[in-house]
Amino acid sequence: MDIQNKTVLVLGGWGLVGSAVCRKLMEAHPKRMIITSLRESEAKEAVAQMEKEFPSAGKKFFIPWWGNIFMRHDLKDFQREEILSDPKRRSMHIDDILEEFNDGVVHRSAIFHLLNRYKPHIVIDCINSATAIAYQDIFQSARDVMHHLRRAKDKAEFSLEDSVERLLSTLYIPQIIRHVQTFYRSMHEAGTSIYVKIGTSGTGGMGLNIPYTHSEEKPSSVLLSKSSVAGAHTLLLFLMARTPDAPITKEIKPTGAIAWKKIDYGTISKRGKPIELFDCPIENGIVLEKTFRIKPAERPDVSLNKPLQSVFIDTGENGIFSRGEFEAISTPGQMEFVTPEEIAQDVLYEIMGGNTGHDIINALDNATLEPTYRAGFMFQGALEKMKTLEKEHSIDSVAFEILGPPRLSKLLYEAYLLKLGFTSVQQVVKTKPKQLSDTLAVIVRDNQALRAQIISIGIPILLPDGKTLLRGNEIKIPPYRGQNELPITKAAIDRWAESGWIDLRSGNMERWKARFTAAITTVENLKETETSSRYFRNHEYWKNFTEIDPGKIVGWIFSEEEKGSRMKA
Repeated sequence: MDIQNKTVLVLGGWGLVGSAVCRKLMEAHPKRMIITSLRESEAKEAVAQMEKEFPSAGKKFFIPWWGNIFMRHDLKDFQREEILSDPKRRSMHIDDILEEFNDGVVHRSAIFHLLNRYKPHIVIDCINSATAIAYQDIFQSARDVMHHLRRAKDKAEFSLEDSVERLLSTLYIPQIIRHVQTFYRSMHEAGTSIYVKIGTSGTGGMGLNIPYTHSEEKPSSVLLSKSSVAGAHTLLLFLMARTPDAPITKEIKPTGAIAWKKIDYGTISKRGKPIELFDCPIENGIVLEKTFRIKPAERPDVSLNKPLQSVFIDTGENGIFSRGEFEAISTPGQMEFVTPEEIAQDVLYEIMGGNTGHDIINALDNATLEPTYRAGFMFQGALEKMKTLEKEHSIDSVAFEILGPPRLSKLLYEAYLLKLGFTSVQQVVKTKPKQLSDTLAVIVRDNQALRAQIISIGIPILLPDGKTLLRGNEIKIPPYRGQNELPITKAAIDRWAESGWIDLRSGNMERWKARFTAAITTVENLKETETSSRYFRNHEYWKNFTEIDPGKIVGWIFSEEEKGSRMKA
C-alpha cells in the first residue's frame, strides 16, 4: 500500500530493529508516526532521536507512547513483579488471560487503548513477543508450586495460593492466544489496513544443538519455550491472515543474531543495572565437602565498589556483547547475524506490495497442503454412500456433537426438525412462527428416539414456553467451569440457547424464516440465463428449495450469516 500520508504505529520503536524501521519508513513520507516502548524514558528518547535526525518532519510528527501492550491499560506501566506481588493486580491479569474472551477484555486492554486513540493505518510490531512471554519461565513457576505443595505448612515462605496464581499468570499459550485475539479485534475496530510482525526463530536460526543456553540443560527449556511461543505466534498470525476482515498480515522472521546499535567503551550493564565487580580472596575460599550451597549463609566475596568496564558492542534487545562473545556467535557456522537495516528494508518493501521472499505467512500459504481437486471430486460420492446407508438402516445421520461446537449440533437438529415438520424451505417461509414452534414441539414430544438422540449428545431442548428444558445428565452449554450453579435470567437463557440449545421458541422460528428468505432472495436475483461459474449456490444447488438439507443449510449459515467463510482456497 501507499505509505504517504498514512498514520504508522511502530511497536518497540526504541529498539534496534524498531529504530531502523522508523528511519526507513521516513523515505515513504507517512503522515505521522507513533513510536512505542516499554518505558517512558525509552519512548521519549526514541522520539527525540528521530526529531534530531528528521528536523523537517515537525514537532508533532513523532509521538511517544509507552507501556506493556500485553497487559490491560490500567496495568501497562507496572513492572511484572509489581503485578504478580499484588494479589489484586495479579487477579486482574489472570482474568485477562483466562476468562472468556469478550468485548470487555478487548476494550480494557492497553493495545486497544493505543490503537483506538491513534487509529493507525499501518502497524509494525518490532517487540520480541516470544521473549517477553517465554522468559517469564513457566518451569520455575511450576517448580515453585511443587515446592510449596511439598512444604505447605511452612509459613515462612510464599503461600501456596501465591505460587499457584503466579503459575497461572505465567501460562504461555493463554497469553499469546489472548494477545493475538485482542490485537486482531483492536486493529479491526481501529481500521488498520496492514500489520507487519518482526518475529523470531528463538534460537537465532540454529537447531537443537545450539551451544548457547540459559542453564546446565542444553538446550535450556526456557530457550526452547521461546521457540515454541514464536512458532505458536506465527501460526496464530497465519490464521489472522486468513480472516477476511483482518488487516493484511505479514511476518518477517530473522534467523540470525541482529546487530548492531553501537560500539563503545564504558560500563557494562545487565537488565539496566551496571555489573558490580566483586572479588573472592584466597583466604575466603570455600572447602568443598558434604553439601554445596548455591546461596551461602555468609558472602565469600567482597565488593570492589566499581562497575565492570570494557569495550562492547550493543546489540539492542539482545544485550551487550564483548568482542569475544560477538566474534564467537558471528563466526561462520554459528548464529552469524543480520543487520537491522536489512530487516527494515524488507518491511518497507512488503508494506508497499513488494515480494521479498521473507514473509513467513506467505511462505506458509504456499507450503501448506490445501483442499484438493481429488477430494472435491469424491465428496459427492461419500455423501451418496451415507444417504444409501441411511435408507438401508432407516435412520437419519444428523449430529453427534463430536466435531463441535455445540452450536453446530443445535443448528443441524433445528434444521432437521423443520425438515420433518415441513419438508421444504418454501413451506417454512409460508408458515407463521408460532405454528412452526408448535409443530416442532409436537415432534419432540411424540418422537422418543429422536428426543433421546438429541439430549444424549449433550444438547438440551428448550420448549416453546421458554421455561421448560429437556436435558440429559450432561450438557455442553453452559460449560462447567468450576461453578455448578448459575443464575437463570432471560439474558442467560437467550445466550445458552444461541450457543447450544435447540430453541423451539417462536422468536427462533422467526430467525429460521428470515434465513430461508435470505437464501431464496439471493437465488431469485440471479438471471435465468446466468450459467457461468460466478455463482456457487444457485437454483440447482438448492434444488429450487423443494427440500431442507441440514448440512447444506448450516454450512450456508456459518459462511454467510456468521461470516465464517474460508478466505483462501
